[in-house]
Amino acid sequence: MARPKNKADLLNLSKKNVELLMDFIEGLSEEEQKSPFPKGTMNRNIGDVLMHLHHWHLMMIDWYGLGMKGEKPDMPAKGYTWKTTPALNSWIWEQYKNTPLEDAKKNFISSYEKVRSLIEIHSDEELFEKKRYKWTGTTSLGAYLISATSSHYDWAIKLIKKAKK
Repeated sequence: MARPKNKADLLNLSKKNVELLMDFIEGLSEEEQKSPFPKGTMNRNIGDVLMHLHHWHLMMIDWYGLGMKGEKPDMPAKGYTWKTTPALNSWIWEQYKNTPLEDAKKNFISSYEKVRSLIEIHSDEELFEKKRYKWTGTTSLGAYLISATSSHYDWAIKLIKKAKK
């Protein structure tokens, strides 16, 4: 499906990609789900990938909460810039690397549902009008939500499939 351009497409694609991701994971044996990825990837297993997604959900929720109150959120996170995202992702991995897989699954789904609820309360215009909110700069709220959901889940599916070849 093409990049979402309205609320319905964003809700549908994020849900579809969450389901594809979780169905793929659940289709693996327990041993495959828990086995490490080949060397050379920062996220070393499926739990790491899910916690990466979870943390980006939490950051999105934080940006949204601060931004909608008229504050300027630290994006992507305090002490990081978009150019230093690899260092931020490494920090995220360090924080969560020992999370049990079942906890990672629960955390991911829980934070996904919170982000989804943010999408649900907005109109197409509120989501996709560029420069509507000061905190989103020249882009739209929807663009941030796409990056935190459907696009990120697509990345996760590809990463896990590559690691499991």
